[in-house]
Amino acid sequence: MNRKVRAIKVVDQLEKMYPDASCSLCYEDPIQLMVATQLAAQCTDARVNIVTKDLFKKYKTVCDFANADLLELEQDIRSTGFYRNKARNIIGACRMIISEYEGTVPSDMDSLLKLPGVGRKTANLLRNDYFGIPGIVVDTHAKRLSIRIGLTDNKDPEKIEYDLMKIIPEDKWGRFCHQLVYHGRALCNARKPLCEKCGILPFCKFGATHISELK
Repeated sequence: MNRKVRAIKVVDQLEKMYPDASCSLCYEDPIQLMVATQLAAQCTDARVNIVTKDLFKKYKTVCDFANADLLELEQDIRSTGFYRNKARNIIGACRMIISEYEGTVPSDMDSLLKLPGVGRKTANLLRNDYFGIPGIVVDTHAKRLSIRIGLTDNKDPEKIEYDLMKIIPEDKWGRFCHQLVYHGRALCNARKPLCEKCGILPFCKFGATHISELK
């Protein structure tokens, strides 16, 4: 089974398994989505949503974040981990949005990648989920599952992104990545994947090997 065929079969099955898959971060505008995504680095979305529930009441606009006291913001987001770097990047990104983009989060990839703390994962999530521009979001789940299933041999997230762009229909890009997150949490976890319960087992290279070893 070549990768394009495998990808289409996996997409179809994930559509059946997770028809309502969407971003699990809570947000109301692009600033909130950018901040939440930055906080989600090395942290669970559930924890981020707990933190941002109060954070977004305290900092309501891009100006609020840009003018935040660094030490105070660090304490506000401390429980998400790596809080010093995250706080510095959030303030820096919001200041750049004000100085370079008239206070509006840009939608083009090049401009987004200039913002402190914004990499391709955050940029693609913003473009796909807020601006409606198709993008492949490669987080830890998408990376792990794409390799396991056999959709890529690469380990670098950017290379995985480009590999998936070649074999996943463009209108499925963002949705597919959310479905990978759902599947990674539900069945294909890092330590003990539940291959025997997996709906995409017939199309998964890792699953076929894992099941044969169990036998």
